[in-house]
This record gives sequence, C-alpha cells and structure tokens, in this order.
Amino acid sequence: MSTEFVVETRNLTKIYQDFWGRKKKTALNALDLTIKKGEIFGLLGPNGSGKTTTIKLLLGLLFPTSGEAFVFGQSADDVRKNERIGYLPEESYLYRFLNAEETLDFYGRLFNMPPDVRRKRSEELIQIVGLEKDKKRILKEYSKGMRQRIGLAQALINDPEFIILDEPTSGLDPLGTLWMKELILKLRQQGKTVLMCSHRLEDVQDVCDRIAILYNGDLQTLGQVSKLLEDAARVEMRASGLKLSPELEKDLRAVIEKYSGTVEKVSHPTTTLEDLFLRVVEESKARPGRRYIPTPEQLKN
Repeated sequence: MSTEFVVETRNLTKIYQDFWGRKKKTALNALDLTIKKGEIFGLLGPNGSGKTTTIKLLLGLLFPTSGEAFVFGQSADDVRKNERIGYLPEESYLYRFLNAEETLDFYGRLFNMPPDVRRKRSEELIQIVGLEKDKKRILKEYSKGMRQRIGLAQALINDPEFIILDEPTSGLDPLGTLWMKELILKLRQQGKTVLMCSHRLEDVQDVCDRIAILYNGDLQTLGQVSKLLEDAARVEMRASGLKLSPELEKDLRAVIEKYSGTVEKVSHPTTTLEDLFLRVVEESKARPGRRYIPTPEQLKN
C-alpha cells in the first residue's frame, strides 16, 4: 500500500448469510477504493447501499467475506490502528447521565491519556464545539444538535489522523451546519484525512475533494467532485469590463472583443451533486448489477 493512501480496499466484499450459511444479502461487492492522505472523501448512497458496512469493515468491526482493506498500511482487522482513528457514528450512543467533561474524560481514559492531558484536551474540545456554557449539564438534557457536538468532541479526543464522520450535520440548524463544515475544512488544513457519509448532498458538495457513490453494494461512480459535476455537453463563458446588451448576447465572443471585454473563463458549467446522485441511482435501478470499476489512474487521483 502506498504511503499516500490512508485507506485502500481491493475487491472488498461482504456477504451476509443466514443461520444455515446460505447467502442472504451482498452488502458490498468487490469494492476498489482509495482515500488519500489529507483529503476529504465523501461516501454516498441510498440506505442499504453498503456505506455502513464499508465503515465497519475499515474499523475492524466486521470481517470481509473476500478481498482486503488496509488503513495506514495495516490490515483493517488489526484493531491497533484504531488508536489513530476518530469515529462519529450517525447515532452517538453516549452515557446520558454524564456531563460533557465527564464524557470526554471517560473516552480519554480509553486511550490511556494521562490525567493532565485529558483535562487540557477536554477543555480545548468543549470550546471548539461550543459547549462551554453547557459542559456541566448531563447529556440527557442535550438537544440532538448538542449531542452531535459532544459526539464530535469524543471523536477528536485522541487527536486522530483519520476521522470518520457518519451524518455529521444531522440535527444541526443552518448555523450549526455551517460551523460543522468549516470545522471539517479546518481538519483538512491540519493535515487530517476525513471520510464523510451524508444524505445532505449540498454539504458533501461544499467540503469534499472526491466522492464515491454506492448502490446495492456496488460502486457506481468515483472521482473528483469538480470533474463529476462538470456538464461536458455545454459550455459557459464569463466576461468582465462591459455591460450586458442585446448585441453582446447575439454575437457572443465577437461582441465581447468588439466592446473590449475580457473573457475570464470558458469552461463546462457544473450540475449539482444532488442531480448527479439522483441520475446515478436511476441509472443503477435501470441496469441491475451495474458496477463501476475505477482505473488505476482514478484510484491514484
């Protein structure tokens, strides 16, 4: 595994079986995927598409039926690598009768952090997630958005290199959502790698560098967000230094040059991630068994 990759999967497959060992469901089918160091990667798909199974395989909570998964160059079933990972599940099952300080102290103990380090780290994280005024309240009294914030704090308590966020903006109001996205971008600036799952596609579009879309356990598309959203069938032009006029609309570039305008950009316009997601899902329904196989170059880039 290349040192530039934090995650690499090769033909990763998970088949759930019944009591008699008969095939029940293929949750993940021959997934080839890479997540590069220092990028924000979006893993998308409808419910039941294999996202949670992928996360559990990477964390070593499930064992693959076939194929391989590596995290930090180690086999995903080596739980020692989890000391370098932070995980925010969709539902944070935290102890309801602990307050924020006690919660973070508890998780710090799980990583064998010294008391002074736990205390300092907890204070920093409580401030980062904006719970200074509520740090003494028990979590039972927290709103869903507040629980999401303390859940993120526990995911960061060990200062992880790789952070897995499952629906990180769930339960947050618009201001909280903006705060969460800014924090995710700051994590990338700090050199951390982020894997993000979300049904709020506009959030993914705002922060992710690359995405993969799963459907019924099969990879359907993979690539840079900017490239996948590019509408290659159309061309748009932006210009400055002049006012819009009927002549300009009629003659396009010739009129721009005639009026001494400057063409700033000529490129393909982009669609939205929501439109791309819906199109991929509809195509997958229309073509059962369809599976996207990325090229070696796509796995690198």
